[in-house]
Amino acid sequence: LPLTSGDPVLDLSYRKFKRLPSRVCDLMHLEKLYVCGNSLRTLPDSISQLQGLRILALDFNKIEDVPLAVCDLTNLTRLYLGSNRLMSFPPELSNLQNLRCLWMESNYFQRFPRVLYDLPNLKSLQMGDNRLKTLPPDLWRMEALRGLWLYGNRFDTFPKVLLRMKSLEILDLDRNKISEIPSLKRLRALRLFSYDHNPVEEPPIVGEDVFLVGEGAAEFLEVREARKERRRKAAEKEAEELALAGEEPVIHGILKNSQVKTQVTFVYSFLSVITPFLSSSLAWSRPGPCSPLISALIIHVGRACNPILFPSTYLFLTSH
Repeated sequence: LPLTSGDPVLDLSYRKFKRLPSRVCDLMHLEKLYVCGNSLRTLPDSISQLQGLRILALDFNKIEDVPLAVCDLTNLTRLYLGSNRLMSFPPELSNLQNLRCLWMESNYFQRFPRVLYDLPNLKSLQMGDNRLKTLPPDLWRMEALRGLWLYGNRFDTFPKVLLRMKSLEILDLDRNKISEIPSLKRLRALRLFSYDHNPVEEPPIVGEDVFLVGEGAAEFLEVREARKERRRKAAEKEAEELALAGEEPVIHGILKNSQVKTQVTFVYSFLSVITPFLSSSLAWSRPGPCSPLISALIIHVGRACNPILFPSTYLFLTSH
């Protein structure tokens, strides 16, 4: 094992380890540790020595309880626990005050872990493919949250508390059993909403800048864009008429600039939302489907060149 190079990144994924090599815990320079796809059930207590760790990926192991030593890694900003055997979190998880991104998809959570309320900087929470039926009514307390993935759970009604989460920019409820979705216009920060594979009859009411993924979404977005285009042309015509009447066509110029600005703003907003949910520049393969929302973005946003969009690969980008 290359454990003496001084490299701050160590990838021990898919090595069939049942235990983490003890030498790893002596690598005080480590900042990113990937041990995905092994057969780990726990980690040694000495891993708490790695106080420089910012990223720890433990996906696709056999972990039933989060090792308490992990909760002592107080500089972690990203923790990946997907595809294990977790049903709950220890109270000590609240020690991770710098945590910004937590992936806990494909586990056995039946209840939302309230210890997450004590993570004030958590922006990205990936809880897809668990067993949640409801959300706590005070979930709105997680004011820092920007992205929430709840696909593949057991919701049969839309969780009303989500309507109070005014800072959400990405919300994924794909593959549940929700038959009716209320107006989401009050979620002014929302930019991406996925409701695909739910028994809904029509797209929900959303703000003008929200990208939808789900039944009828493509047609809805097409009609909305056509409506925007008609408004733009009507405004340009009015500006031209003002110009012919001898008045300054100021509105015409503003509209053209506004249209470009809107497009740039959307792209920037998309990147600014997604980037914090990924990690630094290291590509590594892993099986299993990516989020349906991300899959849809391959088609609709046209980022097919980025491996993060493919089912078998993550490309961790540098965060800001």
